[in-house]
Amino acid sequence: MPHSAPNTVVFKADMLLLLVTVLAAISWMFSKEALNGFPPLLFIGTRFLMAGILLAIPGMPALKKLTKHQWKASSAVGVLFGIAMSTWIMGLFYATHLGEGSFITSLAVVLVPLISWVFFRERMTRASWIALPLAFAGLGLLSLQHGFRPELSQLLFFTAAILLSLTFILNGRAAAHVPALALSAIQLSLVGVVAIALSAGLEEWPAHWTGDMWWWLILSVTVGTAARFLIQTYAQGMTTPSHAAVILIIEPVWTATFAAFWFNETMSVSQLFGCGLIFLSLIVNRWSAVRQWLTSVRKST
Repeated sequence: MPHSAPNTVVFKADMLLLLVTVLAAISWMFSKEALNGFPPLLFIGTRFLMAGILLAIPGMPALKKLTKHQWKASSAVGVLFGIAMSTWIMGLFYATHLGEGSFITSLAVVLVPLISWVFFRERMTRASWIALPLAFAGLGLLSLQHGFRPELSQLLFFTAAILLSLTFILNGRAAAHVPALALSAIQLSLVGVVAIALSAGLEEWPAHWTGDMWWWLILSVTVGTAARFLIQTYAQGMTTPSHAAVILIIEPVWTATFAAFWFNETMSVSQLFGCGLIFLSLIVNRWSAVRQWLTSVRKST
């Protein structure tokens, strides 16, 4: 009986984090629908700038207290994040398989230890060394179906994964010194500024925005970005980072499932094996967290 309250909190956190993975996956569908009317860079820029402004409103007290150094650190990560998301949205624009793209993008998680080792000389764990060949084998099955002829979208998603992994590393360093809400507001806003600036130089903007364009944009801003962030932040406050990390790796599975129903996507056997290997690499990469999660589940039952 004494354990019922903690178990209830853990269960609530798990359910909210599961909801976050669903919202993240649905966001892929919203974005793909929006690209039927929007130029890709204009869409991602407008989406993130609006989400950044939404977060800046409650984050204004924290933003006013930031030092010049904190602004500089937050802005640097925001610009890199902007380049990463601009690359990602171009991948989505050219993509024929959203599920495949989500698994390739999820490689960012596996690449974090490798990039930390290469650039910051941080020691890699044995699990990370095992996860890497699994991830690249999965990537190979996705992109080498007809010889070495990877699709443009696959190259863009993989480039985005590299940039996102570097963003994750630098963001972790910035987050140690900057309040989370203020950091997120700055970063999301700068993603918008970077993407819109690129769009202004590279894309032709539509003369008018249709109702469908506004609909998918609003859903992407509110459900896919702002709501997802708020729920994730709230849920992570009720559990440990390692526990949350285990549940969040489910996102590409949801994305592939929704894409199958939403866009009638199908995958070949080799593509399914490739996605399976990438998912296995995510589990291996976070095996210590997975083991802790399984232990906590056993104790709560």
